[in-house]
Amino acid sequence: MKTVLIPEDIAEVGKAYLRERGYSIRMGRGTDKASLLADIADVDAVLFRNEAYDKEILDAAKQVKVMARHGVGVDKVDLAHAEELGIWVTNGATSNSNSVAEMTIGFIIALGRNLLESNKAAHAADYGFRNRKSGMDLEGKTLALLGYGKIGKLVAKKAHYGLGMKVYAYDPLLDQMDTPDYVEKLEHFDDAFRIGDYVSAHYPASEQNNKTITINQFRLMKQSAYFLNLARGEILVEADLLEALQQGLIAGAALDVMDDEPPKASNPLLAIENLLLTPHNAALTSDAKIRMALFAAQGIDEVLSGKTPSWPVNKPLVPRASMEVL
Repeated sequence: MKTVLIPEDIAEVGKAYLRERGYSIRMGRGTDKASLLADIADVDAVLFRNEAYDKEILDAAKQVKVMARHGVGVDKVDLAHAEELGIWVTNGATSNSNSVAEMTIGFIIALGRNLLESNKAAHAADYGFRNRKSGMDLEGKTLALLGYGKIGKLVAKKAHYGLGMKVYAYDPLLDQMDTPDYVEKLEHFDDAFRIGDYVSAHYPASEQNNKTITINQFRLMKQSAYFLNLARGEILVEADLLEALQQGLIAGAALDVMDDEPPKASNPLLAIENLLLTPHNAALTSDAKIRMALFAAQGIDEVLSGKTPSWPVNKPLVPRASMEVL
């Protein structure tokens, strides 16, 4: 019987999918490096969430044929080394796209209508707030998207048809994509910051992408504009966002992701009132959790049963799974 390691719990439907197909499930001791090293040596597959898998952990995974991401991002896995070792890495490419897109729209509305401050004022019976600070209508406002992948496309559609916003997008691969008439292409990364009433980041972390949003970009923005990051904390220089908010360079921001998660209590961003923060849960609706668990379990079963996975992230030249079949 093949064994699947699950370091952090998932929806029961994903575990049931694996058990029904004859796999044994090992719930891990934790997601820290020591726990992963202790648990991974003799399993055939790993169904992982946000923990990191570096070269040392992958080298310890002597029998692992497939690692399936509960979600989409795989930036915490040494993909090249996994490929060298013959380990497939899969994800659930469409499992949480709609959930994150809906949260983005929620952020836009919350920022534009001052929902955090309005809620605080109403709880204090401070109805004078309504005369001190007005929100903005979103119809006709400009949304500039950084990244036009699965999530970016859904955000664009919802913003245009649902809110009547003007949508612009920057993506290095945009010329290779079919884009609807309501999405205007931006030629340069910085153009998004110049024109956007809302600038929303939806591109992956990578060696090339990390720390690409800095004070230089915030200085290009309108003072009335808002910045959103629902991608990865690593793409933003947080100290620069803090400076932009403290100096009033922008009206506010919303982050679902941070560089250090959870942030330390001393992180000055936690005290900024015009910063909307959520604990990296944009993708974690009950519906998305079911899809993420099922898609990850499916990827594991496909590889271990000798099939090509539906959502591969890498492509080992000599997969361990095929060697075992031989």
